[in-house]
Amino acid sequence: MSPELISILVLVVVFVIATTRSVNMGALAFAAAFGVGTLVADLDADGIFAGFPGDLFVVLVGVTYLFAIARANGTTDWLVHAAVRLVRGRVALIPWVMFALTGALTAIGAVSPAAVAIVAPIALSFGTTYGISPLLMGAMVVHGAQAGGFSPISIYGSIVNGIVEREHLPGSEVGLFLASLLANLVIAAVVFVVCGGRKLWARGAEPAHEGSGGPDGTGGGSATGPAPTGTATAVAAPPAAPGTAPARLDPARIATLTALVALVVAVLGFDLDAGLTAVTLAVFLSTAWPEDSRRAVGQIAWSTVLLICGVLTYVGVLQEMGTITWAGEGVGGIGVPLLAAVLLCYIGALVSAFASSVGIMGALIPLAVPFLAQGEIGAAGMVAALAVSATVVDVSPFSTNGALVLAAAPEADRERFFRQLMVYGGIVVAAVPALAWLVLVVPGFG
Repeated sequence: MSPELISILVLVVVFVIATTRSVNMGALAFAAAFGVGTLVADLDADGIFAGFPGDLFVVLVGVTYLFAIARANGTTDWLVHAAVRLVRGRVALIPWVMFALTGALTAIGAVSPAAVAIVAPIALSFGTTYGISPLLMGAMVVHGAQAGGFSPISIYGSIVNGIVEREHLPGSEVGLFLASLLANLVIAAVVFVVCGGRKLWARGAEPAHEGSGGPDGTGGGSATGPAPTGTATAVAAPPAAPGTAPARLDPARIATLTALVALVVAVLGFDLDAGLTAVTLAVFLSTAWPEDSRRAVGQIAWSTVLLICGVLTYVGVLQEMGTITWAGEGVGGIGVPLLAAVLLCYIGALVSAFASSVGIMGALIPLAVPFLAQGEIGAAGMVAALAVSATVVDVSPFSTNGALVLAAAPEADRERFFRQLMVYGGIVVAAVPALAWLVLVVPGFG
């Protein structure tokens, strides 16, 4: 049995044990990385840790730390009130506002995880307060980020268009952007309907709701209060009593809002690291108002951090030992162009659900060059299909975007939300590559 096949089988075993024994999958993945890396791939500790996502670790810790402080001092409750007033109480518009916001951020050049890191905690706060499915809110944020992610001036678009130019393939920058935009818009519309969007419309306009209230009465109970049901029939939080004023701005909340704006400006305007910036801002707030942030460190999504970092470390071992290249080359060598095309789309989706989307596209597009050169498959359609397949699966809880959304969920609801993201991510991986192939590749065949 080849080392590459052994590494894939071990990954399957990790999934089975984590599912049947309720063991943290990240811990299992660290053990698997050690075993496979040492015994099969002949890697030392440095080789095994080469795949450890240090940047994602800091992003997860920093962003959840900062927003835990924002929940503790009532800033997120204030944002909820402000946003509901902005949409005139139409709660059904809130998921689409989040979709449009993340799409606009990535379209003008924000890195997709940075946009999700900024918007996801606010979106999940809305879901908690108004009984909106967390899956709906999380999916709208991630698909919004990918909808704008391939504009000609975006990070993803620039990288993929650069690869196409380097490989001397015919391409269409506008076509790539529209393919991703329309695909994610359609998926978001389906998720909206399935996850209770019609009932949100039926609820009409509603007054702003008060948070469940923290122990200090600040209204910051969304971090630890009752979680939403996560289904289409979730019931909204009780409306505020008549005459009750929304959470007011005080110095701590003003400083927190300033910190959130500073995070956006630092990441989008100065290209600073989102995780390090968030940690720094959280430290400033903790120093100034220690009573509000005393419990914030405990609310960092540590179990999620272990889960994501462990799985991605194992994926790094797979990349180090050449398993991903081995699988891609095996598919690329198939003599049937249409079959090779759909299999490459599925490999892109499966691997990207656990690893860097851009990294996978950077590997798969060159692998597709040999049969694209034959002229039987349209290059622009194939590149668009690979791009869509490798990015829509970022709703997976093991991808960077999915992990950020999972970390933003309330602790009491996080395990169930993880299972929902797993199921939804599996559906996307199973369905979207075939649909992208059918719509974007098959019409250009021949």
